[in-house]
Amino acid sequence: MQHQAEPDWADYLLQMERALGVPLDDARRAELRVQFARIAAMAAPLMACPLDERLEVAGVFHP
Repeated sequence: MQHQAEPDWADYLLQMERALGVPLDDARRAELRVQFARIAAMAAPLMACPLDERLEVAGVFHP
């Protein structure tokens, strides 16, 4: 199992603020860091699950 470092949520939020043009105050920024950390913790078991290299990727729907 490969361990990935914890993302830098503060840096991510700063980049998203700039990219989306949505300024955040310190309180909102702090709460978003908490929420992102919670989401990452919930996703960790799924992300740690190894995938068989022979698995087919999902198909793409073309109407």
